[in-house]
Amino acid sequence: MRPFGDRVIEAVGRIGPLCVGVDPSAALLDAWGLPDDATGLSAFSSRCIEALAGEVAVVKPQVAFFERHGAAGMAVLERLVSEAASVGLLVIADAKRGDIGSTTAAYADAWFRGPFAADAITATPYVGLGALEPMTVAAQETGRGLVVVVATSNPEGRGIQESTGADGVTVEAALLAEIAARNAAERAATGVVCGSIGAVVGATRRGLRVETVGGVLLVPGLGAQGATVGDIVEGFGACPAGSVLPSTSRGLLSVGPSGLRGAAARLRDDLAAALA
Repeated sequence: MRPFGDRVIEAVGRIGPLCVGVDPSAALLDAWGLPDDATGLSAFSSRCIEALAGEVAVVKPQVAFFERHGAAGMAVLERLVSEAASVGLLVIADAKRGDIGSTTAAYADAWFRGPFAADAITATPYVGLGALEPMTVAAQETGRGLVVVVATSNPEGRGIQESTGADGVTVEAALLAEIAARNAAERAATGVVCGSIGAVVGATRRGLRVETVGGVLLVPGLGAQGATVGDIVEGFGACPAGSVLPSTSRGLLSVGPSGLRGAAARLRDDLAAALA
């Protein structure tokens, strides 16, 4: 499999810069006229894939909404990953995994080599980025990606992310610098255009050196969380072409299944024009 970052750049160049979250919450299932069970989850997922195929580059299923339905829900997630791949959609599993030692290695097996293997998975780095090494290695070996949560827009996270070490550097800035260094080493060693380690940075966050990351930037916050296309351009317009994935979930899914395809295409075109 070609490296994840390079595949994202190709897909964004061909289709456009938009990632759509597949978030089958109880409220959205109800709004779509579906039952809050595995059958409703399956119908919701299939309708999303059908509507978004060919219109967006990436989909991002939020794993929590599948986990809440137990084994049946995770079976739906497994089918979603397969269905998305069959119609050319890249998949970022929004699982936010993160641990140390053998546990991290087990996550790597599950999400990069096992039945849930998507094109990338999100991870939390607050056990230390180095502790995620088994997932980093697995991502490189399998051509997949590890997208690390670095700087979010929610106020609860700012106290940790903006805290400083003895050197006066914030946690989020240090994480971005470490990710950039790892991606630079990978690019030098393998010749990939875009490194295997990406970063999650909220659409309204400012003052971070996002343009130097050298990997995919997943940028949530469009729509329901209040960010605009202008925020994407202001914060991420200097990043390499194709490396920025603005992401929306509730704001787009709330239009319902019949309007989803058109709404996604319009937002994608707005983003493409603004970032050109």
